Amino acid sequence: MCIRDRYQRRVHGESILNNKLRMGRVPRVQRKGNPKSIFKSHNFHRVAPARFRGLDYAERHGYIKGVVQAIVHDPGRGAPLAKVIFRDPYRYKNRTEYYIATEGMYTGQFIYCGVKAAIQTGNVLPVNAIPEGTAVVNVEQRPGDNGSFSRASGTYATVIGQTDDGQKTRIRLPSGARKTIDGMSRAMIGIVAAGARTEKPILKAGNNYHKYKVKRKIWPRVRGVTMNPVDHKYGGGNHQHIGRPSTTSRMAPAGQKVGLIAARRTGRVRGGRDDKNKEK
Repeated sequence: MCIRDRYQRRVHGESILNNKLRMGRVPRVQRKGNPKSIFKSHNFHRVAPARFRGLDYAERHGYIKGVVQAIVHDPGRGAPLAKVIFRDPYRYKNRTEYYIATEGMYTGQFIYCGVKAAIQTGNVLPVNAIPEGTAVVNVEQRPGDNGSFSRASGTYATVIGQTDDGQKTRIRLPSGARKTIDGMSRAMIGIVAAGARTEKPILKAGNNYHKYKVKRKIWPRVRGVTMNPVDHKYGGGNHQHIGRPSTTSRMAPAGQKVGLIAARRTGRVRGGRDDKNKEK
């Protein structure tokens, strides 16, 4: 090896070392975008996706009967699942589906799915066949997507309006927002079970550990101001303070554009609105 090659290798190695010393860590919010990181969901012990059976001729023109075989717990999900057995209408076999369990559902209960099913807890009907004011869960956004809205424990949506031709139905979501969906979208009658799940106190950190272990790496969450400057942009300083705006610019690059983007204000909205504005 000549002197020039040894000199170039030494200079090149020193430049890499200096760059490594100058570089910081990848922020946590950006690490969550990597599908191979530790922040991916832990779905190994999951039972099954909670969804309706496929929309077929039997449901569009009549109904099909199933029986609840068991109420099971799905790790990482607050609401229990109902294991429902259906007879295959086209082959000599049974079909197993997992529905989101509603309050009052029990093993051995018959579930009827279809446009001609009765208005009873646990039955699945198109929303245009459900009376106004009825509480429904696992509402489809589009016909045949097997359920999109109101799936968390203790939640429900409410049918608040129908068009004269039944093509569109208006529902109120658990957030209070109102949404217009296709009248042929299906929904289950009732309220999602396990509504009192959050009333039980956590009491100790170990319970939180097991709670989030089956979800993903989201606990414990270390604050940015407690870190060093190399680990977080809010780290360092003689006191734990941010020292810069916590919002993100509208013109920020894609990898940096996370959090409160171009926010006019931050924090909770406190105080009531003026009654005059409500009337308007």
